[in-house]
Amino acid sequence: MATATATATEAEKSVIVVGVDDSVHSFYALHWALDHFFAPFASNSPYNLVVVHAKPSPTSVVGFAGPGAADVLPFVEKDLKTIAARVIEKAKEICISKSVNDLLVKMVEGDARNVLCEAVEKHHASILVVGSHGYGAIKRAVLGSVSDYCAHHAHCSVMIVKKPKIKH
Repeated sequence: MATATATATEAEKSVIVVGVDDSVHSFYALHWALDHFFAPFASNSPYNLVVVHAKPSPTSVVGFAGPGAADVLPFVEKDLKTIAARVIEKAKEICISKSVNDLLVKMVEGDARNVLCEAVEKHHASILVVGSHGYGAIKRAVLGSVSDYCAHHAHCSVMIVKKPKIKH
């Protein structure tokens, strides 16, 4: 894992932020980023890696207030923490399996769109890598597209990685 003290060369490296959630699309994007930005350079990559998972707040997931909401929220929070821990652990395992050991993995509570754009700013990232869920126009309109938002609002290049469709 990344340490607080960076050598001069590490400090001069460009930063790549990769957003992950519990979808196959985001883990595909992480694999893709590692294969294209880290593997070709072996242990001497010109990039520092920051992997970010945005954990939604329980109230944003439950989506209602009033009687009963207070009873449900602790259970939702527990589930969200469990999912976040699983996502973080899987991201670390993927990075280690690709011999990328020098990385920063973070879990930040909030909306993924804002969390990723803030991570880009905080770490002065050159590239943000996100997966595409491949939602159609209606789902995108209802759910909002994290990749679309980041492409318009992140202050760096945004790589939207699409998982190839399986041919039958």
